[in-house]
Amino acid sequence: MYTYKIFNNIADDGISILKNNEFRTDEIDPDSLLLRSQVLTADDFNSSLKCIGRAGAGTNNIPVQEATEKGVVVFNTPGANANAVKELVVCGMLLASRGIIQGSAYAKTLSGQETSELNKSMEAQKKNFKGSELKGKTLGIVGLGAIGSLLAQTAEIMGMKIIGYDPHISIDAAWRLPKEVEKAETLEYLLSNSDYISLHVPLIDATKDMISKETLKHFKQGSKLINLSRGGIVNNKDIIEALDNNKISTFVTDFPTPELVERSSKLQDVILLPHLGASTKEAEINCAVMAADQVSNFLNNGVIINSVNFPSIRLERTAEYRLVIVNKNEPGMIGKITDEIGFKNINIADMTHKSRDSIGINLIDLENQPSEELINNIKNIDHVLSVRLCS
Repeated sequence: MYTYKIFNNIADDGISILKNNEFRTDEIDPDSLLLRSQVLTADDFNSSLKCIGRAGAGTNNIPVQEATEKGVVVFNTPGANANAVKELVVCGMLLASRGIIQGSAYAKTLSGQETSELNKSMEAQKKNFKGSELKGKTLGIVGLGAIGSLLAQTAEIMGMKIIGYDPHISIDAAWRLPKEVEKAETLEYLLSNSDYISLHVPLIDATKDMISKETLKHFKQGSKLINLSRGGIVNNKDIIEALDNNKISTFVTDFPTPELVERSSKLQDVILLPHLGASTKEAEINCAVMAADQVSNFLNNGVIINSVNFPSIRLERTAEYRLVIVNKNEPGMIGKITDEIGFKNINIADMTHKSRDSIGINLIDLENQPSEELINNIKNIDHVLSVRLCS
C-alpha cells in the first residue's frame, strides 16, 4: 500500500483516485506528494519519497534538480488547465482593446441619475471608451504547447492572423496547430509583426527576462503584451519604460508586483489580475485528476508520463512481478542489474530502459518473485538510486 501527503487545496476528484487505489495518507514519510503552489525545499524530501505530483504546469516551486539527484520523479499536468488560461488570454486581449474596464468604472459614477439623464450621459461619454476589434489583427504566440496551440485555434476562429514561435515544439503540438499559423524562425520576427503578443513558456534560466530592453526594441509600435505564463519571464522595469515610450500600449499580466500596482493605480496601460490563469473549477479538477492518475500509475506500475525530470516510460504488464529501478545514467548499468537477476536464476519476461540527462529508469517484469536479497543486491550496485517491487 502506497501513501501520499497533500499540500494546498487539491480537488476531491483527484484525491478520490488515490483512495480508490487504496492509497492512504501519511504526513511524516509519504511515498508521494501532491501540491499546487506550495514551495518545497530539499528538506521536504523524506526517505520514502518516490514522486511529486504538481497539479499545474509550472514547477518553479519545486527543487527539481535536488529531486533528480535523489531519484524522485516530478510530474506536472500540461494541458489540464489549457482551456482556462486560453479563455483568460482572450479576455485579456479584449480588456486591452475595448475600453471595458474604463467604461465600467465610468458607469459606476452614474449612480443616482434618472433614466433619461443616465442615457444622455452614456451617449455623450461612450466615445471616450472606443476600442478596436481583434478580427484582422495579428496575434504572436510565444510557446506552442498545450495552451499556445489551443489559443491559436481560438484566435484563428475569431478571424485573427497568427504567428507562432517555438524552437522546441513537439510533434503533438505541431499537429494541433491550425494550418494558417505562420511559423516564425526567430522571436524578433514575431515581435516586430504582431499587434498582440501572448507568452506561454516555462520560467527557466533560458526564459528569465525573455522580454526585456533587448527584445522590446523589436516590438511593433503600440502593440499589446499579455503574460499569463510566469512573472519572471518579463522584466517589469523595462516594460514600464516601454509603456512610457509607447513602444507597447498595454501590458496585461497575471503577476502583479509593487511597481506594476503603482503604475496601474495611476495609468490605464497596465491591467493586473491576481493569478487567475487556472483559477476555474474545471481546471482545478482536471489538474488534480491528471496529477493523481500519474502518481498512481507510477507507484503501481512504474509508468511515467509528463515528468519534468525523468524520461517517459511505459511497459505493458507481461508478468506479475515488476521491478522499478532508478539509477544514475552511467555506462554498463543494465548489464549489472540483469546479471544480479540472472545469478538468482530468475527469468526476465520483458523489460525496458529509458534515460534522460543524468537519470535512467528500468522496468523489468520477472516470471518469479524476487527475494529481498536480490532487491538489496541491486540496491547495492554503484549508481543505483532506488529499487522497488510492484506486484
